[in-house]
Amino acid sequence: MPLAEAGFHAVAMDMRGYGGSYNPHEIKAFNQVAIAGDISDTIEALGYSSAVIAGHDWGAPAVWHTALLHPEKVDAVIGMSVPYTGRSDKPPLGSLREAFKDRFFYILYFQEPGVAERELEADLRGFIRKFYYMASAQGNAASMFNKAKDEPLLQGFDDPAELPAWFLQQDLDFYTNEFNKHGLRGPLSWYRNLDATWEMTERLTDKKIEQPVLFIAGEQDGVIRDRSTLERMETNLVDLRNILLLDNCGHWTQQECPDEVNKAMIEFLRRIN
Repeated sequence: MPLAEAGFHAVAMDMRGYGGSYNPHEIKAFNQVAIAGDISDTIEALGYSSAVIAGHDWGAPAVWHTALLHPEKVDAVIGMSVPYTGRSDKPPLGSLREAFKDRFFYILYFQEPGVAERELEADLRGFIRKFYYMASAQGNAASMFNKAKDEPLLQGFDDPAELPAWFLQQDLDFYTNEFNKHGLRGPLSWYRNLDATWEMTERLTDKKIEQPVLFIAGEQDGVIRDRSTLERMETNLVDLRNILLLDNCGHWTQQECPDEVNKAMIEFLRRIN
């Protein structure tokens, strides 16, 4: 892998609920305080006192919270796709329900245990194929949002006749096999703990991340369609080194633009080393 070839020791861990990692049944076990503890413990278990940590999508809140809750273990942070915008003034789910009202929003759809599981686990391979395509630069991210509140998640998603060049058949096979191990209860439970994490992190109110930070996202990533989140991130990071937005890239930064992501990460690591 490029990071190792550049002289760095790179470790990829499964978050709890994924792959071969810890998969508790209790929904509240999937909160950001818990995953920050997992990352901190992993750094120590590997024999290091600290590390640079990187995360994409749900991995981004995980590394943001680890930097805040275990600052002595974190030398720098690389976040992808999901900006750090600070702790909100009120519980997140209430704000989302107020904002979307009678419109569909995937996080609200995921809240009732069993609902999304029934839809998506009925055809895991089809779900992964459609979802990866939808959120990519080639897909139609608007199909994630332009629907009625009571419609299923995959309603209106395109099913590509061919996989994008960056998403190989063996990738689809691997992810399908991994999710088949435990189903989607664990991964979906991260969404079900937004308010629980908010309640558990009152001490982080107005606290800023002080470590050096690199942020990477795709220009076509639906997560940052509201660019004000990037401005808010700048006010919550003390040492933001760069915001890199990748052309012709959707949500899957590492998969869609691996060369650009690896180059940016290596340059960042060398600058802070």
